[in-house]
Amino acid sequence: MAIKLYNTLTRQKETFEPLEAGKVKMYVCGPTVYNYIHIGNARPAIVYDTVRRYLEYTGYEVNFVSNFTDVDDKLIKAANELGEDVPTIAERFIDAYFEDVSSLGCKRATVHPRVTESIDIIIDFIQALIDKGYAYEAGGDVYYKTREFKGYGKLSHQSIDELRLGNRIDVGEKKLDALDFVLWKTAKEGEISWESPWGHGRPGWHIECSAMAKKYLGDTIDIHAGGQDLTFPHHENEIAQSEALNDKPFAKYWMHNGYININNEKMSKSLGNFVLVHDIIKKIDPQVVRFFMLSVHYRHPINFSQELLESTQNAFDRLKTSYANLQHRKNSSTNLTDNNEEWLTKISEYREQFKKEMNDDFNTANAVSVLFDLAKQANYYLEEQNTSEKVIQAFLDEFDQLGEVLGVKFAQVELLDEEIDEMIQQRIQARKDRNFALADEIRDNLKDLNIILEDTPQGTRWKRS
Repeated sequence: MAIKLYNTLTRQKETFEPLEAGKVKMYVCGPTVYNYIHIGNARPAIVYDTVRRYLEYTGYEVNFVSNFTDVDDKLIKAANELGEDVPTIAERFIDAYFEDVSSLGCKRATVHPRVTESIDIIIDFIQALIDKGYAYEAGGDVYYKTREFKGYGKLSHQSIDELRLGNRIDVGEKKLDALDFVLWKTAKEGEISWESPWGHGRPGWHIECSAMAKKYLGDTIDIHAGGQDLTFPHHENEIAQSEALNDKPFAKYWMHNGYININNEKMSKSLGNFVLVHDIIKKIDPQVVRFFMLSVHYRHPINFSQELLESTQNAFDRLKTSYANLQHRKNSSTNLTDNNEEWLTKISEYREQFKKEMNDDFNTANAVSVLFDLAKQANYYLEEQNTSEKVIQAFLDEFDQLGEVLGVKFAQVELLDEEIDEMIQQRIQARKDRNFALADEIRDNLKDLNIILEDTPQGTRWKRS
């Protein structure tokens, strides 16, 4: 079954057919690294990591590029406020970014290019636009001639006349038309800058992605992705720059994820509801944050609240409990049964259903529902008197493989030390001896060590509180 994805450019679902069979070129706009990333930055990181994982799961080789904006007005302002230079601040928050998204289960991109390492290719790109008549220099700044590009507005589905009404020339700008946008900015005194044919300056925001996508992925890429807020003007301007220079479509498919609200309100510093990933993952299992993000279709808005996170935690724990019960039964004595094929077929049907949901515009919300159905079947199976290690392993493998696509793990990764393990075994023996006072005492002692015991039909299990 072919993958279908919603293309912002055409506003419809299309069958995914990459430019080269078996290979995918994918570009995702990365963060501006002047601070820790907020929960809104985390959503595209998680969403497009999952898209990449699924494409790889289905056999594609994915060249995944995601950039860092490591010089711009926000970084310069932060440098001035902190009394540090821009590269120092950028390096600190790039490291923090990797730490945060890694905890959320995101793999590193094939390449993470930086603006400061791409100045030469950006200057060459701008000069080529000037040579083709799509850009002009004005007092050390360089602007793009928006009206020269006939397709401007096609991604955001706005006409040039509609756009004209909302634009003006701000004080200090030297552009000839209110719709023109900056490609190169003259450096102010003391600012970080680079030499160029137009004097000392630095790149505008939009040009960096066009230049880096061209270098690492070529003139036309398969998927360009980012948050919904980037559709206009950032991605619109990228199209104008790249297609004007290359005379080819910039990206075949455009993907945009929806916004995040905090307690039903738009996230903003002024409202005091600005949530940093750096802070939230100290309080909540990062896997739960990821699972929460994937519980809603990527194109839909999502509401972030403590209550919803707690609900997600409980739901995720149910899957982990099912997985733990399977592991426990596997490690205990099992009897061979003659209904293996029936159950193995049933398990494979859930895999196909999972793929069907993911093939429909990467619908992780429905794919997650398939995992809960799989867990329900696993629980039914474990109620049977006679079970097969082969079937149990098939359930575990399915959890592992589908969890890998979603970037989550259901296995208990923490190990008990020998002392705690011995205490649990002593309690099990005390219960067998009907010495319930001793069993309760051991339970209480373990509770003091933040170890919670659960007595289940499959045996005694534990978890940290």
